[in-house]
Amino acid sequence: MNKGVILIISQVYPPDPASVGQHLHDVSKELVQRGYRVRVYAADRGYDDPSKRYERRELRDGVEIQRIRWSSFGKDSIAKRLLGQGLFVAQAFVKSLLVGGVKGLLVSTSPPFCGAVGAWVSRLKGVPVKYWLMDLNPDQMVAMGKAKPDSLSVRVFDALNRMILRRASDIVMLDRFMLERVERKGVAVRDKTTIAPPWPHEDELLRIEHEDNPFRAKQGMGVGEGAKFVLMYSGNHSPANPLRTLLDAAERMRNEPRFVLYCIGGGGGKKEVDERIAAGATNIVSLPYQPFSEIKYSLSSADAHVVSIGNDVVGIVHPCKIYGAMAVSRPILALGPKPSHVSDLIEQHGVGWHIEHGDVDGCERALRQMLAMPREQLRAMGERGARAVSQSLSKRTLCAQFVDVVERGIRAEQPAHATGSKA
Repeated sequence: MNKGVILIISQVYPPDPASVGQHLHDVSKELVQRGYRVRVYAADRGYDDPSKRYERRELRDGVEIQRIRWSSFGKDSIAKRLLGQGLFVAQAFVKSLLVGGVKGLLVSTSPPFCGAVGAWVSRLKGVPVKYWLMDLNPDQMVAMGKAKPDSLSVRVFDALNRMILRRASDIVMLDRFMLERVERKGVAVRDKTTIAPPWPHEDELLRIEHEDNPFRAKQGMGVGEGAKFVLMYSGNHSPANPLRTLLDAAERMRNEPRFVLYCIGGGGGKKEVDERIAAGATNIVSLPYQPFSEIKYSLSSADAHVVSIGNDVVGIVHPCKIYGAMAVSRPILALGPKPSHVSDLIEQHGVGWHIEHGDVDGCERALRQMLAMPREQLRAMGERGARAVSQSLSKRTLCAQFVDVVERGIRAEQPAHATGSKA
């Protein structure tokens, strides 16, 4: 049965490795299984690496994907990012208006202006729009010192945000801190907001023992006696996720032969990691993003994982890498303020350590404690995280709940007809 078309607009989508796209594909697949025809508009080039090109049209797990040209030029400058985002949302807006039989829209904050496009399409086509608020801008730009709070661009951006927040029939936010920030803007959204964290892909994140891990073998990390103790930061490196305290502590550990810090991923903040290595840090390793199919090996190769959130961005960004670390049964070193959603999870489940930014001494103590801790204790700590994922934070549970929100109110809309498309 075809219940009609659900439109999804997102600059990133698989095979791009960005987390937002991976989660949207999970939602898209679930909607297809529930009888909807799902059309996705995405960029035809990689978000982090624009040299990667993807098929313009693709059917992936029943999801119709149309990728738009001239919509991603990389992240090495704000100008390039804004140009790509602007061209993407303009083209996606026009294409969305030409699709027939639409029952609803789903937009996220990738790119940030996507919400405004969703609001306009929703109004013109008379269908509900669901808004997945995965980070909060322009708040992030202000917090990072890249924009002034009273600047014209920030005021315009806030006005566009208020448009989608008021227009959306349902909003999904990632944590309670995000809801508090939005409410401080004077927009009453609590009654239509669902708090739901992003889910780990635990079906792709099986715990792989060190002895059976090809990634660990390839990197020469070793097993058994004499093996390296691998602390890992995996994901986007940005000013919102500062690593300076960790990097300073790692340099103090340079005479500890077992300890090594792996920084995997990309983003503007990766420059600081590479500079440390260029300056002679021998116990820090920098690698690019790993293919999604290989994530279970790279994440499982670590003995513990790092999750960082900046002091000024609690409620603005939500580092979902913590769920992947928990899913592969690894303890967590959390860097950032308290309280935050990360510190909440650390305390609630007893899965690691919490260190404030700037506390290099405390970070070094935590690293040495990890090294001295028996493997059985580390395993027990990691397994508590895996149990939390399986019991309340699993992909099956959270994705199904999210799609319930997407469906809410859509069934009562106009009947599906003329499901063809001119776009």
